Amino acid sequence: MTRGVSFLSGLPASITRQRPSWGPCTGLSTNPPLTTGRTGTPQCASVRVPLDYAKPGGRTIDLALLRFAATDRAHHIGSLLFNFGGPGASGTESLAESAGRFQDLAGRYDLVGFDPRGVGQSTAVTCLDDAELDRFLALDSSPDDAAEVKTVEDMDAAFTRACEKHSGALLPHVGTAPAARDMDVIRAVLGDARLHYFGLSYGTQLGANNAHQLPGNVGRLVLDGAVDTKIGAVDLSLQQAAAFQRALGNFASYCAGLGAASCPMGRNRSTVLASVQRFADGLDDHPLRTGQPARPLTQNLGVTGISAALYDQTTWKILARALADAAKGDGTLLLALADLQNGRGEDGHYANLLAANTAISCADTTGRATVADVRHELPRFRNASPIFGPGLAWGLLTCTGWPYKGDEAGNEVSAPSAAPIVVVGNEGDPATPYAWAPALTREIGGKAVLLSLRGQGHTAYLTGNRCVVNTVDAYLLDGKVPKNGTRCT
Repeated sequence: MTRGVSFLSGLPASITRQRPSWGPCTGLSTNPPLTTGRTGTPQCASVRVPLDYAKPGGRTIDLALLRFAATDRAHHIGSLLFNFGGPGASGTESLAESAGRFQDLAGRYDLVGFDPRGVGQSTAVTCLDDAELDRFLALDSSPDDAAEVKTVEDMDAAFTRACEKHSGALLPHVGTAPAARDMDVIRAVLGDARLHYFGLSYGTQLGANNAHQLPGNVGRLVLDGAVDTKIGAVDLSLQQAAAFQRALGNFASYCAGLGAASCPMGRNRSTVLASVQRFADGLDDHPLRTGQPARPLTQNLGVTGISAALYDQTTWKILARALADAAKGDGTLLLALADLQNGRGEDGHYANLLAANTAISCADTTGRATVADVRHELPRFRNASPIFGPGLAWGLLTCTGWPYKGDEAGNEVSAPSAAPIVVVGNEGDPATPYAWAPALTREIGGKAVLLSLRGQGHTAYLTGNRCVVNTVDAYLLDGKVPKNGTRCT
């Protein structure tokens, strides 16, 4: 008998007895290769879930799925469900792009990516159109005077109104807690007795909340790039600012080592950091030309481009080149990095990443900051990171005028009775600071274990570090739980 029947028993048969109808994938904006190494050709389908679990017989919404079927059917374990973070990142697009990174798992698992409620090709949150997003993302997000503060407030209010206009009925129902329940519906309709799951970044919170709600259904869960769900929004953003600053410092040391030809910003860590800071400050009044005449590189876009390149150490060389170009007055490459981070395609069309990220984040908190709150915290943010801190501080206003209260149910992760869960942290992670990994391990409790990497970049498995990959694969394929506190270098 499928585990979790008591959880599913209140749902109609149209939900619990559905079976995905797999077919060719369409509409993937990333144009992934049809065949990715040993993973074969992806198939796509959708499943229905209740919009509101309090009204299980009411309106339903669709969740998009993408699957690479296991190639070794004789030793098939089941499905391995993926979430790549955000919140708001498309699991179908991300798995289509990165399936080759999981080839050793693809023999015995069906690799399954899904777009959570509100995201991507699922029933999605929509807010601003592409032209409006171009303007919104180019605006100054770290205001220096009262007029600029008013602009920030106005642009946030306009964004909120657009979300409510286009997606008002969906907004109250896109939080982490219902999305975690959706994962159990997916588990059941795929025919799996337990949930095997690989969550990265925000996906760690989603997976841990699922374990909290349904500890008896936990199979093998990997949570890589952990989120600490028990700290408030201010401390979360403050710690993230500090982590990005540390990553920028590590990049500065790397850049200086390239020599003056490849890194004209300075000959050592401190001079490179100072040059990058002067450059970012200068963009406030003097945006740079780019290859798109109607889209100059503003300060917000420039800082976004810099932060985007810090997610992966393999892009540091690209960042060095982008900054060298910028020193010559050309912001084209930095703009491309910003577009990648913001989900803007080469055709000018945006994924709904920002809309979904905002809606999910605001659904998951009751906190609503004021301008006075931000002003009070600004000195701490600037001290944590003079380049990233101000924007993250003013970002606290994002949910201020949100039309729905939100709740904290998605932050609950305690699961002491669950099967062993592996939490993974990278010491050089700029987006999910390493301290969040041991914190999440403690918060889950029970048999949860911590695996650490002394490395650079966001998450650990995708760095390709053999120690991390081998340890995680041994757990997922053979059930070999690493010793708590295992460290890789």
